[in-house]
Amino acid sequence: MANISDYIDWRGDVPFDVAPFNEVDNLILSELVYTDFGGVVPEDFDQFVTIAQARKKFFKKHTEDEIMASVMSVKVAPFLMNRMEGSARFDDIKLCGYVNEISNEDQVQFSVMTCILPDDTVYVAFRGTDNSLIGWKEDFNMSFSYETPGQKSAVLYLNHHFKNEKRPIRVGGHSKGGNFAVFASAFCQKSIQNKIISVYSNDGPGFRKEVLDAPGYQKILPKVVSTLPEDSLVGVLLGNEYHHRFVKSVNSGLMQHDGFSWQVKKDSFEFADNQGKNSVIMEDSLRLWLSDLEDEKRKKFVDLLFDALMASGANTTDDFVNNGFKSISEGFKLIKDATDEDRKLFMEVFKKLATSIRVSATDRYKQQLTSNIKGFVSGFLEAPKGAET
Repeated sequence: MANISDYIDWRGDVPFDVAPFNEVDNLILSELVYTDFGGVVPEDFDQFVTIAQARKKFFKKHTEDEIMASVMSVKVAPFLMNRMEGSARFDDIKLCGYVNEISNEDQVQFSVMTCILPDDTVYVAFRGTDNSLIGWKEDFNMSFSYETPGQKSAVLYLNHHFKNEKRPIRVGGHSKGGNFAVFASAFCQKSIQNKIISVYSNDGPGFRKEVLDAPGYQKILPKVVSTLPEDSLVGVLLGNEYHHRFVKSVNSGLMQHDGFSWQVKKDSFEFADNQGKNSVIMEDSLRLWLSDLEDEKRKKFVDLLFDALMASGANTTDDFVNNGFKSISEGFKLIKDATDEDRKLFMEVFKKLATSIRVSATDRYKQQLTSNIKGFVSGFLEAPKGAET
């Protein structure tokens, strides 16, 4: 079984002028942006660093033990540079325009980096959800917000930095980064949108109907390349009008969301014939669940849920896991001590989810799907199988 790390070993000696940019290259850059490039990649566009320079500066600031101490699966992203450095395909990529913004007050987790490729094109890589709880909350906020602060920042990034860009532009990201990539491409200035040749959504969640009906979304839609794992549980959230392709993964359930588990064959993904049945059931369940919830109830539920998660003082998933029993007990205490009205709403929403699953799932798949839901948090936080440093 081969993944994006193996692909770099296989195809690293093949420059872009011999084998053009493809979907696997896109995923590599979408995963690379999960690296904490603060103080490594310049914020402006007048300066840049190569992969070799970025690797040297990054590992001077961070040790391998420090990186591997995280519970997030994307912690292995920096090690991609070990393979990329010195390769004919990736070594000449220039990195610039790095932004990393996290604000509990504004409920935003936004990070992006621009990659200038040797084929004289630009790839704008939006980061997906990191280990900040506020980043996870922003994902949930998409269910009742037409435009989240992160989505707005994504549009501003393209408008500010690419209004005078002459080179063709590719935009992409993994998870929420894929959502940001599509949203920014749909609502940026028309002159910029016309320069965009491809938009990559790698298991990125969808949007509210207002976004789907927008002229900008409809215009960018033919340029969107959407790739989901067979048992996608993230990419089927909310609505979209993409033509999905389903990639095989060595993982199961939610762990398939991890891009390092996606299977590669030569210069493409190894695709499955169809969407997995668990993913279909989850997609139907969530749509039924959300269709029966007013925006006000969605917002209140999300606020209560994340207030409970942060009740122990945790700001990241690492904090939440490390706090262990304290995090759980403080969360239960907060829900228990909530007003009767809030507690009633919280339980009502959970019951609606259970009902939606029961309606959508056949008897054959109920038990397996329930197990997948229970592993939603713990599964995503595990290290990916076969991740190499």
